Amino acid sequence: MDANWLANFGEKLDTHYAWPALYTFKFIVPTGKEEEVKNLFPNHTTSEKLSKNGKYTSITINMMMHSSDAVINVYQAASVIEGILAL
Repeated sequence: MDANWLANFGEKLDTHYAWPALYTFKFIVPTGKEEEVKNLFPNHTTSEKLSKNGKYTSITINMMMHSSDAVINVYQAASVIEGILAL
């Protein structure tokens, strides 16, 4: 992930959120990769929705986050999952 993009994203998060805050993560992954995403969020409930053709699954997680850096760390950890899209 580009350092400038991460810095700008962090600034936007800090502008729109008063930390700690409930943050919603949304990811789309190829079906079969759901567990890799869920492993990033142990002890948190996820909601999943299969795409119309079944090739992709959207995963939503609501999580209390303490800072923009914590949010960015989750996105960086998720970025190693092959085929993941973060919304």
